[in-house]
Amino acid sequence: MTSNKFIVLSSALLTLIGFSACNDTNNKSQNSDTDTLVTNGTNENPISLNPASLSPEFPDASLTVKDMKSEMVGTDSVKITFNYDVKNYELKSQTSDAQQKGCANSKDGQHIHFILDNSPYAALYEPTHSFTVAKNSEHYVMSFLSRSYHESVKSPKAAVLKHFSINADGKITEMDIPNDPMLFYSRPKGDYLGDEETKNVLLDFYIYNATLGDNVMLKATIDGQVFTIDKWQAYFITGAPMGELKIDLQLTDKDGNALQGVNTSVSRTSRLAKQEPMQ
Repeated sequence: MTSNKFIVLSSALLTLIGFSACNDTNNKSQNSDTDTLVTNGTNENPISLNPASLSPEFPDASLTVKDMKSEMVGTDSVKITFNYDVKNYELKSQTSDAQQKGCANSKDGQHIHFILDNSPYAALYEPTHSFTVAKNSEHYVMSFLSRSYHESVKSPKAAVLKHFSINADGKITEMDIPNDPMLFYSRPKGDYLGDEETKNVLLDFYIYNATLGDNVMLKATIDGQVFTIDKWQAYFITGAPMGELKIDLQLTDKDGNALQGVNTSVSRTSRLAKQEPMQ
């Protein structure tokens, strides 16, 4: 049975407990463990979605692409190399609250999430990355700084989006980025094993060219249970049963109608298990 739950801002709670926000011209984020109300799951639908606890902010962190290089590989593929410039952010360092966060954490520390065409991200611990694409193709690459527990840094300069094409000779041509709202999926990803990882499963995503809660909402369908999100921040999925965890994200207008265009919806499947499989 599918139920609808609406995540809403409560001014009364804000008066009591406050909030923290980080804005720029394209995006608005608010990261709080108390300023969003979510109805808990039921016996039929045990999953709950709640704001993740407050995370260290990195207001001066910045990520840029210094250059993009291309090289022909065989007869039909091109190797692209991105070289990044990271400032005011330490890759490979453990985020200061990693031990207390209560969710999956990378032992290798803070990193960059590299998302090619809204496919599952690659975690980059060095500021360079090579990947292969086909000739005569067009691509979007979203890159953003990530805390060690995979939560995106939503400060104004912590992300960069590239839109480019590759011609028959392997040459890169940068293209304009549309002004339409876009969504890039980040977490959950892969397998979650053991009580520590499965108790709080991070739901995180990147919003571009939109502010959630104005005329744009995010519809999150988690194992058939629907949540309407009106604030851009990280959330914890709790109460999810072991096994396959299916996530569908869709940008909508304020009336719930799906937005059309590039990078407005994405689906992903992860797996939750109580313990690692026996060898």
